[in-house]
Amino acid sequence: MGLAERAVREAMARVLPEDLSGRDALVRPSEHADFQSNVGLALAKEAGRPPRDLAEALRSELAAGPFAADVSGPGFLNLRLADRLLWAQVTARLAAPRLGVGLPLAGSRTVIDYSAPNIAKEMHVGHLRTTVIGDSLVRVLSFLGGEVVRQNHLGDWGTQFGMLIQYLDEHPEAGWHGRAEQGDAAAQVALLDTLYRAARKEFERDQDFVERARGRVVALQSGDEATTGAWRELVAVSTAAFQQLYDRLGVLLTEADSAGESTYNHLLDEVAEELLHSGAAVESDGALCVFFEDVTGPDGAPVPLIVRKKDGGYGYAATDLATLRHRVRELRADRILYVVDARQSLHFKMVFATARRAGWLPAGVEAVHVPFGTVMGPGGTPFKTREGGTVRLAELLDAAVAAAHRAVADKPHELSEAELDDVARAAGIGAVKYADLSTSRTKNYVFDIDQMVSLQGNTGVYLQYAHARLRTLLGKAQAVDPAPEVDPGLPLEPAERALILQLEGFGQVLREVADEAEPHRLAGYLFALAKALTEFYGSCPVLKADTPARRANRLALCRLTADTLAQGLDLLGLRAPERM
Repeated sequence: MGLAERAVREAMARVLPEDLSGRDALVRPSEHADFQSNVGLALAKEAGRPPRDLAEALRSELAAGPFAADVSGPGFLNLRLADRLLWAQVTARLAAPRLGVGLPLAGSRTVIDYSAPNIAKEMHVGHLRTTVIGDSLVRVLSFLGGEVVRQNHLGDWGTQFGMLIQYLDEHPEAGWHGRAEQGDAAAQVALLDTLYRAARKEFERDQDFVERARGRVVALQSGDEATTGAWRELVAVSTAAFQQLYDRLGVLLTEADSAGESTYNHLLDEVAEELLHSGAAVESDGALCVFFEDVTGPDGAPVPLIVRKKDGGYGYAATDLATLRHRVRELRADRILYVVDARQSLHFKMVFATARRAGWLPAGVEAVHVPFGTVMGPGGTPFKTREGGTVRLAELLDAAVAAAHRAVADKPHELSEAELDDVARAAGIGAVKYADLSTSRTKNYVFDIDQMVSLQGNTGVYLQYAHARLRTLLGKAQAVDPAPEVDPGLPLEPAERALILQLEGFGQVLREVADEAEPHRLAGYLFALAKALTEFYGSCPVLKADTPARRANRLALCRLTADTLAQGLDLLGLRAPERM
């Protein structure tokens, strides 16, 4: 689409006034031609010309180029590229770095807040979407030339830590250090998760324990050596366990990206004072609050954002405001993306509005809540264990890898056992991630392992298999024609044309993902590319093509498709095995 868009833009520059010539060319794929532009309809009124007349003027300018152009209906501009130009594009993209995709985000800096598990608790299915969506956005924005700062806003502070540390101190028999096999971090955190639930029960039933736990919170906040030492150990073990899972998932997060709630504790008093001094926040019944005209409760009364509670303590709002201020002032973000559950929409609306009032979020900086829906079970209810508990993310991945192993092993293959295990890991983990990423992030989706690992339909395994099939074909071709050159003079078969045009949309879809923070657009593009490849396979023999020149052209097209699939899968965070 880049060629067509560029050509229409150049025609617009020659036909339209300067204030209109820089507008969107509105070039889109078309069922009636290679591409269609509705720019004649969109700009006719402002240009003071009938839509069809404007489209005809643009068509006339395009006539001298490599397009066959015509006007239909009230002013649709239809474009068809010459066969020679499309073959030349295949050659150019194969020779270009990064498949010819530009760097439109060069010079920008985006902070992406995602994953954010809680210290001393296991990661569960609720952490899946934020982690894989955030990771894909990091990859796409970086690929397009942007500087991306990853931020893992760990839940590492608050009353719950005083409660847990006090419980551990009073129950040395729990032995959470020694009972974890060989000090394995994941096992230690699993035990801590259990002990936290026990501490919570005691907190709910024993008022004396409540008082002791609150005293421990005070000790933690005042820097008591024994208490802070225990807290640091909980953080270290938890972050190590999270990293094991991140590595298994194949996401880019590292411990260096962790910036937990505690990071901003020393800023909270300052944040409160600035809000009060600026008038953004006011004292209300002993608390420091921010009120909004458009945020009210069921009774019509204003619902405030509480920055500081009556007792002088700070909650999530204060921490999130300090975090945002830090990301603008210190990290120099142009754009901040918060990949957080849709249920937090009102919270972020108020936080962003407060930051604007306080002057911490200037007009040139964009703060965006990137919400997502829920992972559902087969019955259409939130995904739970049979006992009604939260599904551990590690167990979910185990089940997906086992299902992928069965699916791949059941098909004819020449893989060794070690290779089969590796492919199963790539397919199983990829299946889970793709099922999530291929769904519009604002929608819920049903977690169905058998469907996820299917070789049929819109699945990660289907795309991985399409890539592996191409690599196998290209490997065989090396013996036949090790360095094929494209002959641009050959006429295109319909399936060849359709595949090339689909390949042309790669850069455009990446820009859409970056603009809208919607990785499912890339997943949908790759599935459409794989379907176009299937059509190509069915009607265009490659190794058995009727002439060497046709075989060379089709091999080049296969290589470009394989490279595009591999790059696209990588941007979703999926591996692209060479064999399956």
